[in-house]
Amino acid sequence: MEADMAISRDDILATLRSVATPSGGNLVADDLVRAVRLDGDAVSFVIEAADADAARLLEDARAQAEKALMTMPGIGTVSVVLTSHGPAPAAPKPPSLKIGGHPKPQPSGPAKVAGVDRIIAIGSGKGGVGKSTVSSNLAVALAKEGRRVGLLDADIYGPSQPQMMGVMKRPASPDGKTIIPLEAHGVTLMSIGFMVAPEKAVVWRGPMLMGALQQMLGQVQWGELDVLLIDLPPGTGDVQLTLCQKTDITGALIVSTPQDVALLDARKAIDMFQTLKAPVLGLIENMSTYVCPNCGHEEHLFGHGGVKTEAERLNVPFLGEIPLSLDVRLAGDAGQPVALGDGAIAEAYGLLARRLIGGGMA
Repeated sequence: MEADMAISRDDILATLRSVATPSGGNLVADDLVRAVRLDGDAVSFVIEAADADAARLLEDARAQAEKALMTMPGIGTVSVVLTSHGPAPAAPKPPSLKIGGHPKPQPSGPAKVAGVDRIIAIGSGKGGVGKSTVSSNLAVALAKEGRRVGLLDADIYGPSQPQMMGVMKRPASPDGKTIIPLEAHGVTLMSIGFMVAPEKAVVWRGPMLMGALQQMLGQVQWGELDVLLIDLPPGTGDVQLTLCQKTDITGALIVSTPQDVALLDARKAIDMFQTLKAPVLGLIENMSTYVCPNCGHEEHLFGHGGVKTEAERLNVPFLGEIPLSLDVRLAGDAGQPVALGDGAIAEAYGLLARRLIGGGMA
């Protein structure tokens, strides 16, 4: 055949469109043709079926394709290979780790958390007293003192530790059951906030809360920790009750601001822990004193000393005062707890951490 009569790939595909397949289509329309090659007057290609059964049904189409191509001018030899492949292996799915659900049965009585020496719950009678801020900064301060520290954000409805600690990603789960916690600023972290979208509300009844708490305590690979801090929700509800009844905790710290209305609720939190036979390790006065950064004037916006007086009245240790400062808010919003740095606030948290360590509590 003359050079200007050479067969093209398009000519071959046009002929193969005339070869019917068992599905009612043709070899090209059914996307079965692979690796078309032209070498002089020799043509070769592959018919690739989905599986061995489909390949057997295409044997007649293979023979028809070879015969049709051999009738085309300019083609001397035709080689058609009929092959099949199995279904592509499914991509491995990430383990499905569902947080929540009713708690699983466990032996009666408080249980220990594997690898954790001490568990300290941090509670408050009411919201807005800075309990989560104290939790994150105390965790960082203890880590700076060389302690192996974990922080569990058990405030299911309002988790704030992802923001305060500057971590916003989902923990890994190699098997759909074990949870690999995250880490920030030398602290091992777990929060329900890592498992749900930030804008999504957690709308659960009590049993779901208890199931989530059980998972975050028992399924998380906390590793070897000197102390695990648990940032509790405000008040005296299901999470506090479940924690004290099902987990062997070392004790509780109560955070309050100095004013009377906060102390009224703090007394309820203390009474709750005492009723549940959980030792109250001490009280912390947050937002205790405000010092103007411009003139140095000291002001007691929420009163001063009320928590210390209450601790003395109840014969409970008073662990310290944390000043009120704009830096605390800015640092928390930025995910860099103020205890990471220097200055009066960081030193107050450092002193609090050293008191806990010195008292054998952390």
